Amino acid sequence: MGQQHRRTGGAFAAFAAVGLMAVAAGCSDSGAAADAHGAGDPGDAVRRTADSLVRAGSSKASTSMEMASGGTRVTIRGRGVYDFGRQRGRFEVVLPQDPAGDDGHRPITELLTAGALYMKNRGAGVPADKWVRIETRSLSDGNLVTGGATDPLAAAELLRGAREVTYVGDERVGGVEVRHYRGVADIRRAAAAASAGQRGALAAAAGKGFSRKGVPFDVYLDERGRARKMRQQFKVADANVASTTLLYGFGAPAEVRLPADKDIFAGKIAEQ
Repeated sequence: MGQQHRRTGGAFAAFAAVGLMAVAAGCSDSGAAADAHGAGDPGDAVRRTADSLVRAGSSKASTSMEMASGGTRVTIRGRGVYDFGRQRGRFEVVLPQDPAGDDGHRPITELLTAGALYMKNRGAGVPADKWVRIETRSLSDGNLVTGGATDPLAAAELLRGAREVTYVGDERVGGVEVRHYRGVADIRRAAAAASAGQRGALAAAAGKGFSRKGVPFDVYLDERGRARKMRQQFKVADANVASTTLLYGFGAPAEVRLPADKDIFAGKIAEQ
C-alpha cells in the first residue's frame, strides 16, 4: 500500500482523534468448567477469554457504544461478523439521530483488522465509493472507542489484564447459560500479554488514551469460556463511554475482504 494511504499524522490524526464520537455528538474449557462449580481463580477464566474466542473461530456480533458528556447522551449501534483467527471483522455502524431529529445518516461500513480500521460512508468530504484507512496504533485509544464499535477481539484481549475479578453469579444471555464476572482491566498488563495483532493498538491506549486506574468491565462466559457479552467502561477526555459487545452464532461465515489500494481515499478529511 502506498505511503499516502498509510499516513497517520495531519488530517488523518485529527480526524481519527475525534472519530465517530464527534459525528454522533453533532448528529469446553476444563478450567472454565471448574470455575463454574466454584473452584479455581475467576481471574484466570476471564484472562483466557481471547484464547477461547480464537478457538471458536468466528461469530456474529452486535455492539452498542453509549457516550455521556455534559448532560448529553448518545448511542452508536453496530452489527456484523468477526473472524477471530484472522482478526478481521465487518460491521454496519448506525449513528443516532441529530438533535433536530434527522436520521438521514447512512450506516457506516467498518472493517476491523489487526492494526487498521477501514471506514466507508464516513462523510467529511470522502467520496461515497472510497474507504478511509487509519492505523489503530496511531490512535490515542487504540480504536477501543474511536470507531464507534469496539473490535470484539480487542475487547477480549483487554481482559488479559483483568484484576480484582469477582464471580457475580449465573445468568442467561441470549438464552444461553453464562457465568457473570466483574473486575478492572489493566491496559498496560493487557498490552504486554496481547497477541501480536492487537499488541500495538493496546500499547497505544496504555500509553496515551486512558486513565491508569484501569477499565471496569463485566463479562459473561459460556460453558466453553467464550464471551457472550462484554461491557467495558472508558473515560475519554470529559466523556464517559460504555461499550457493550454481544457475541452469538459462533461458527457463522465471516469473510472479510480488505479494500484495494485504488479504493482508499488519499485526500484531506474535512473538519466537522
